[in-house]
Amino acid sequence: VQLQACGGGLVQAGESLRLSCSGSTLTLEGWGIGWFRQAPGKEREWVSYRGSRDGTRTYADSVMGRFTISEDVDENTVYLQMNSLKPEDTAVYYCAAKRSAAGHYDYWGQGTKVTVSS
Repeated sequence: VQLQACGGGLVQAGESLRLSCSGSTLTLEGWGIGWFRQAPGKEREWVSYRGSRDGTRTYADSVMGRFTISEDVDENTVYLQMNSLKPEDTAVYYCAAKRSAAGHYDYWGQGTKVTVSS
């Protein structure tokens, strides 16, 4: 297992969660890290991305201003801080790693489930 995602859980609307994506054999600092989510019955959607070279951080419109992607290099972990959660944020969240911004994702972590009750 190259990536491990954790931190999901059941929260109420308006509350926060922090997801973690840890590299086991990957040094995440050298990889572009993306967060994705898949809600029941829906397609997987991209949530956020941290660029490997310039540290660029981008977000889907649906989470802009509420979610923040960050990194602890010493812990080899990328975080997704999720604030002001909404029921529509309910999904299984995945992290993934790729070598270049334009390339495909090479590694995927197992999902962590987030459930937001209204």
